[in-house]
Amino acid sequence: MIICGIDEAGRGPVIGPMVVAGVWINDADETRLINAGVRDSKKLPKAKREKLAEYIMKNFTHEMIVVKPEDIDVLREEMTMNELEAYIFARLANRHEAATYYIDAASTNEEDFEKMVRKNINHECKIVCEHGADEKYPVVSAASIVAKVERDRQIRGIAKMLETKLNMPMGSGYPSDERTIRFIKAWVKKFNEFPPHIRKSWSTIRDIENEMRQQKLF
Repeated sequence: MIICGIDEAGRGPVIGPMVVAGVWINDADETRLINAGVRDSKKLPKAKREKLAEYIMKNFTHEMIVVKPEDIDVLREEMTMNELEAYIFARLANRHEAATYYIDAASTNEEDFEKMVRKNINHECKIVCEHGADEKYPVVSAASIVAKVERDRQIRGIAKMLETKLNMPMGSGYPSDERTIRFIKAWVKKFNEFPPHIRKSWSTIRDIENEMRQQKLF
């Protein structure tokens, strides 16, 4: 029986894309994932995570969707972030049929999130949406690893491109990272616009915009 795990990396950052990954396996192959050391990507050192991603992509069917910041902004004009994520999960699920999809639920209401995913899947299947699915199900852990490694790769590329123009670190891209906030503010002061790869629909950006507008007034 074919099963699939789906997870994302980069839902919350203010800089960079969200990456959604799916991994399809025969359910008998779960043991291979466990023996390889697959677990929630957040609990793995970077080197181990990258090695496992290589193993997963070499041995199992996998797919990724990279949702650019500007696309997130456009989609958020029509839907919530939970609806957006469920829509992308379903698009990914439709690429290869599975008997069961195991999904790390984004919403606090697992049942509602499952319904949001199901309405956009075009074949009969079972869907298991749970919080912490990346810790419970090896196939979801595998998807989380693939998504995280690709998201990190994308962020390294963005940082390499942008940091040279300010000669300061961009940080992780998360709103909670003070380096990221300093970087965005410094970019606006120098270029009078937000840097590329920014999610302009984020409240963080509106707060920075208001703060800097007030500074100009005084």
